[in-house]
Amino acid sequence: MLTAKIITFGISKGGCSKSTSSGITSYLLSKEEKVLAIDMDGQGNLTNFLTGEYDICNAFEGKTVLEAILNEDARSCIIKIKENLDMIPSNDFLATLPRRMFEKGLKLDALQKALEPVMEDYDWIIIDTPPSLSEQTVMPLSTYSEAGSYAVIMFDGSMFAYYAIPKFLEIIEGAKERYNPTLKTVGILFSLIDARAKENDVMEESVDEDYPNLKFKSIIRRKAATRRLAISGFDGNTELKNAIEYYIPFVKELKERVR
Repeated sequence: MLTAKIITFGISKGGCSKSTSSGITSYLLSKEEKVLAIDMDGQGNLTNFLTGEYDICNAFEGKTVLEAILNEDARSCIIKIKENLDMIPSNDFLATLPRRMFEKGLKLDALQKALEPVMEDYDWIIIDTPPSLSEQTVMPLSTYSEAGSYAVIMFDGSMFAYYAIPKFLEIIEGAKERYNPTLKTVGILFSLIDARAKENDVMEESVDEDYPNLKFKSIIRRKAATRRLAISGFDGNTELKNAIEYYIPFVKELKERVR
């Protein structure tokens, strides 16, 4: 019987490659295991990325993570992407989540309740979050799994993201104390790094010093082929190997850390 390991990608700064990293990680894990990807960002970039659909308000109307949470049952909102890979999409209406939760008296464990009927159907649940410390970020971190719940903190090497790390760690600690005793910070992932930028070395040293043993050895360097994945998709993409090159060692390292 399977019980999914939950991985939440997050940081309270935009443009740190949360959606791309969530999508590629989901794709790579699904080569050998069953994966459910969940889009908790109303922008729907993970939904765009994995489905190739950009009119997400119409395409997934009434069948998104918003409805899954409000109905406390995710089953009717799961769509198949490919063999071993399913997803729960998102769209702009997710912006109404705080108000709708208040009206229904739901708490921050509402996503967990929605996922309970499917938790044993998957090996991994991968969750993309918005660049804000909102319900859409706190709820995934508050989602408990017997197999473990983990946070990957995204970091693009900038000072803005550097100062967002301690804030995100505080949110992780709060979610762990209130709802999710299994929650662990599995690591800080350097992403969108430009190999020519000398200041990255300084930021790397700072993160190593401030958060010993948390930084992943794998670094996701900036690549045009990776950016084009959102246009070309995974199937039949002649530059796929080049596009996901830096994510292969990251996913291997992620599995080792979780194990």
